[in-house]
Amino acid sequence: MKYLTLNNGIEIPVLGFGTFTLEPADCEELVAEALKEGYRLIDTANMYKNEKAVGRAIRKSKVNREEVFITTKLWPTSFPYEKATKEIEDTLKRLGTDYIDLLLLHQEVGDIEGAWKACEEAVQSGKVRAIGVSNFSKESMEKLLLYAKVKPSVVQNECHPYLQENSFREYLAKNNIRLMSWYPLGHGDFSLIMNPTFEEIGAKYDKTNVQVILRWHIQSGIIPIPGTKDSVHLGENIDVFDFELSYEDMKTISDINRNKRYFKMPMFVKQIAFTRGNINFNDQV
Repeated sequence: MKYLTLNNGIEIPVLGFGTFTLEPADCEELVAEALKEGYRLIDTANMYKNEKAVGRAIRKSKVNREEVFITTKLWPTSFPYEKATKEIEDTLKRLGTDYIDLLLLHQEVGDIEGAWKACEEAVQSGKVRAIGVSNFSKESMEKLLLYAKVKPSVVQNECHPYLQENSFREYLAKNNIRLMSWYPLGHGDFSLIMNPTFEEIGAKYDKTNVQVILRWHIQSGIIPIPGTKDSVHLGENIDVFDFELSYEDMKTISDINRNKRYFKMPMFVKQIAFTRGNINFNDQV
């Protein structure tokens, strides 16, 4: 595994395993397999309701906790300061760990300022090593940076060769904030994965289209977190450290950007959808 250094000096793996949509039983099995394959970054969230399974898998793997980089996220219903403070404690218990490597605010709605304060205090107390956000626009980032005492280290957003987010990436780079990519393979879009560009490039290196796409992320300074339920794909996805795309390859891939977003939701819908109701995240197996 290779590593990048975040703006607070902490090292983060350049590639991770995402657990979105995984039921606890599958999650536990696949996370354990991922760690065996050499993954060291595992991404989960309160809303995925598989944090207990992630914790069990890490303990079963016998990999030292210090070698595993755990990312998880707080849901907006937990954003008020008092709730966020409690949810951080509950998250630690579910994961069965003394600290979280990276804690993100999952959506750009709700009491962001209150939640951020709770996250900052968790950093100061040593319960969290780095903090950031997920699904945040540039506008939401600018507002956050006005009051943040601890600067976000990571933004986790949709990004892939069809949505390269060049201007947003430039903004993040100026602020020394790393981009982590969900949907790095375009939500499994066949037209993206089977684009002839990746097939032609892959043929030069004896690599699959997916491996070329993931390598593009890594060389672009983006941290991809592909998920899969296929153990073969799990191994293939991490086999990207024995080749390097040329400048010409990177330029060719940059030319296929379509600004195509797979997840679309207006802000007013987000406000309604992500902040209503009481959710018991401890209701996990």
